[in-house]
Amino acid sequence: MINPRIIEFIRSRWPEAVPEVETGTTGDAPGEAYVPLRPNDWNEIARQLRDDPALKLDSLQCITGVDLGPEANLEIRYNLHSMEHRHHGEIRIEVPKETPELPSVAAVWDIADWFEREVYDMYGIRFSGHPNLMRILLPDDWEGWPLRKDYEEPETYHGIVVPKVKTGWE
Repeated sequence: MINPRIIEFIRSRWPEAVPEVETGTTGDAPGEAYVPLRPNDWNEIARQLRDDPALKLDSLQCITGVDLGPEANLEIRYNLHSMEHRHHGEIRIEVPKETPELPSVAAVWDIADWFEREVYDMYGIRFSGHPNLMRILLPDDWEGWPLRKDYEEPETYHGIVVPKVKTGWE
């Protein structure tokens, strides 16, 4: 379960950053909770989550993107853990699908460099201030963002047929 101090900590310094939500079970998975944030001040909030002695969320475990649906936004999820206090939390930030951008936290947690590149490659979410934001899994000239729900798989790539091999579950 997320440490309720995380929400209190953020709200005490950035009152507009956290929309009104209930803490506790979210319905996503039994016992899982998260903190939704608005994208403003994310870089500074991330630094404080890492550096504050009471929270010390010093380990970024994962960053992933989520397409919330055809008429909805994209979301970036950050799984954080404190090695010292042994608590964890998930931060979720929505960005508009038309202009998906969020400040990079690669200077806060080094591992974010690779995670942000993967999210960019699969969802097209740009991380401003990233030291080397480029595709990491697909060729540089690949068109589209394969994990978005509206993605249409190309039939060819440089004249090579892209096989659509889906049997038994399509």
